Amino acid sequence: MTVKTTLPRLVITMGDPAGCGPEIIAKVLTKPEAYATSLPLVIGSAQVMKWALGVVGKQSEVRAIKTPAEAQFAPGVIDVLDLEIFDISEIQPGKTQSLAGQAAYEYLVHAIDLALGGEVDAIVTAPLSKEAMNLAGYHFDGHTEILATRTQSKKYTMMLASRDFHVTHVSTHCSLRTAIERCKTNRILDVIRLTNEALKQMGIREPFIGVAGLNPHCGENGLFGDEDVEQIQPAIDLAIQEGIRVYPNPIPPDTVFVRMAQYKEFNAVVAQYHDQGHIAAKIVDFWGGVNITLGLPIIRTSVDHGTAFDIVGTGKANPDSLINAINYARLLAKSRVTS
Repeated sequence: MTVKTTLPRLVITMGDPAGCGPEIIAKVLTKPEAYATSLPLVIGSAQVMKWALGVVGKQSEVRAIKTPAEAQFAPGVIDVLDLEIFDISEIQPGKTQSLAGQAAYEYLVHAIDLALGGEVDAIVTAPLSKEAMNLAGYHFDGHTEILATRTQSKKYTMMLASRDFHVTHVSTHCSLRTAIERCKTNRILDVIRLTNEALKQMGIREPFIGVAGLNPHCGENGLFGDEDVEQIQPAIDLAIQEGIRVYPNPIPPDTVFVRMAQYKEFNAVVAQYHDQGHIAAKIVDFWGGVNITLGLPIIRTSVDHGTAFDIVGTGKANPDSLINAINYARLLAKSRVTS
């Protein structure tokens, strides 16, 4: 079938097949508008996709394919690149299990290889269970670490995005003690650079970035800790010397996100650790936020929520984050082609 090749080809990983991923994919890809601005296909299980359509009360043809070249990319059809890892009877919806963890890992790796090979333009990921994946023997902290390892990327970071609210992270999935140890000038500078580049790819010509401090009140000149003075400030100074527009000092963590969300002072904030950035982002837009991995040779966006095992099979899972993740993937893919 002839398709509009100017539209970006997006591969959506099913994530953990026992999680909410199949249901939100079913809700999104049964809408005709899903095919108006991109060419989406799914990597996962055709059996699970059919089950999910029944759960959410939607109708669509599910086509099991072997390569992206076989996809129809047509409204009323969901193309599933089926890796045939299991029979649906072997998966328990809403349960943590090693087989589902194995499937989620293999779906992602296959998607990465397709993107590296130029067969798709971007990856959009549904949630996986870190516990299930580790039970299967894949000892990663999550999607980001698998992506970095598979693409051999050394400098990368997580961005949470929602409309005009963007947060990147110096560290993510580690203990708070380790996060403090990772608050180092070189790493902070790398994240500022990645943030600046990503914002430009999103169409923001002259981004302005705020950098959150680590300690309360940015340490009060060493009274509450010296990381803000000794590690964060030098990174800001070096970024400014490179021509990046950054606020000239670390900003107290309890005000920096207000200055971005309410006063629109910044296009993005660099957070020093996971919860510092995630709490702010999820208060702003819990259901619609998107996770974007920066610093990879490929484009990857994701929902910013978990597997929601507690509501699997009810049809209640909210698809807004997946819709936004697809939109960001399309935007970034378009930017990469035209740059």
